[in-house]
Amino acid sequence: MREVVIEILRKILKEEKLDLKPEEIDKFIEVPSDTDMGDFAFPCFRIAAKLKQEPFEAALMIREKIGNFSKEYFEDIQTSGPYVNFFVNRKGLAQYLIQEVLKKKEKFGKNNIAKNQKIMIEFSQPNTHKSFHVGHIRGTSVGESLARIAGFCGAKVVRANYQGDTGMHVAKWLWCYKKYHPKVKIKKDEAWVASIYVDAVKRLAKDKTLQKEVDKINQKLGTKEDEELNKIWKKTRKVSLEALEKVYKELNTHFDIYFFESDVEKRGFEIIDKLLKNKIARVSQGAVIINLKKYKLGVWVLLRKDKTMLYSGKDLSLAEKKFKKYKLDRSIYVVANEQDLHFKQLFKVLGLMKFEGAEKLQHVSYGMVRFPHGKMSSRTGDNILYSDLLEKIKDRTRERIKEREEKISKKELEKRTLAISIAAMKYPMLKQNSNKNIIFDIKEATNFEGDTGPYIQYSYARACSILRKAKNKEIKSFEVPEMNPKEIELVKKLFKFPEIVSNSYNNLNPALITNYSYSLAKIFNEFYHESPVIGSEEEDFRISLVKSFKQVLKNSLDLLGIETLEKM
Repeated sequence: MREVVIEILRKILKEEKLDLKPEEIDKFIEVPSDTDMGDFAFPCFRIAAKLKQEPFEAALMIREKIGNFSKEYFEDIQTSGPYVNFFVNRKGLAQYLIQEVLKKKEKFGKNNIAKNQKIMIEFSQPNTHKSFHVGHIRGTSVGESLARIAGFCGAKVVRANYQGDTGMHVAKWLWCYKKYHPKVKIKKDEAWVASIYVDAVKRLAKDKTLQKEVDKINQKLGTKEDEELNKIWKKTRKVSLEALEKVYKELNTHFDIYFFESDVEKRGFEIIDKLLKNKIARVSQGAVIINLKKYKLGVWVLLRKDKTMLYSGKDLSLAEKKFKKYKLDRSIYVVANEQDLHFKQLFKVLGLMKFEGAEKLQHVSYGMVRFPHGKMSSRTGDNILYSDLLEKIKDRTRERIKEREEKISKKELEKRTLAISIAAMKYPMLKQNSNKNIIFDIKEATNFEGDTGPYIQYSYARACSILRKAKNKEIKSFEVPEMNPKEIELVKKLFKFPEIVSNSYNNLNPALITNYSYSLAKIFNEFYHESPVIGSEEEDFRISLVKSFKQVLKNSLDLLGIETLEKM
């Protein structure tokens, strides 16, 4: 229906010697939040200047030229000051929408607003030799969803994961393992790997003189000075990375490229030397720094006194590597808000270096994940492990499934348990704007009712159940009846999906799709409670409407990285 509005406006404006492309007109069209203002609104501010008219005059001219030829699609077209408001014909809208959804299927809602753009989205970024914790779950969920949304909007997306496989945290791990656990067999288990690091932190906190031993290891790491040390480092690095792949598979994510700190460090030193020569950086008390105080960004440290590199130098090298190898139009970093200042400093320094891609960089910040009653118990100290949280959620989910279906096979039970548990975990991470802190409540997240992942999955399964009862009836054509209020509401909500996708991409905000999914599921549940499908006079129409709902909800959940289930 939006396409109809665009075509009408294009023809009229062309008559007025204003030949705009469909995509140019599309950018102007708005969807009013108040339905009393129509289903679409076209503001005439910009075109009025080109037509040498007042905006309200341009609106009146468009309305007059539209005349009555559009009654097939619109119940009414009005002007309100500088706006032309289009009120869609409800029956025509339903017919058009259902046909579009069932024809386009998984492509319904796709657009080309990011066409010909190569976008790298860097996300997740867990360090090797440390835990994959709840913060990583949120960053991974947001990054994966943004990658799917960008791809759905026509971009060529490169998923990147930048992992710290060297540096002080690795030195602490190797020091603790060699000194206190040398006979323990190395395990391909994320929780075990994390436990060694936590042990190191606790021992160093008790005796700060031990840090000197760690510093020596950090200086030797990656050099030829200690072959045994580097052999253990390579082996444990491999084990740590393999353990993470299991996590990514469960979270429905993948990466096209992995960057590692060890790969960018050498070039980082060269860049720092150049910054010193160009007097952008300077030596202060033995460390190499960049003073950014005049930009209100403080002091950025590149090298410590012992000449070991911080994240800053490595990130400069990484940015260069990304653009040289991948020729990017845009590079998005999905990183926790603890690093907000760091990225402001990074982008500013790249600008000072006159780095060609500096203006193409963007940081999508995400907030902390907390729990309602303080810290949840964890095997590894302060950070809550992904594996610990998942097991707690799975225990609750498994019981809920067995309450509903006693004779389910063990294999099917575990399959559903994992899919529902991942939805329960990811959904709260995505439904708030990413820059806000969230409270993760396990009891609330695993509820099959309310604003939760399992509730939305259940709504999808309910639609599947209705269609199974209808024996997946094939309907070639149907008449749209006089629709009841819930049917109209559902049609209009389905119709908004393409707009939600565009807004979500433009704002880099998966929460828009997450909240849309809940609202859509809620309207659908109200519809089927009030409107019998099987055996009703409107059966063909309602079955087609249910099929459309099922498809749009699946498309929506796919963009969130949440799996749909035919049965709950």
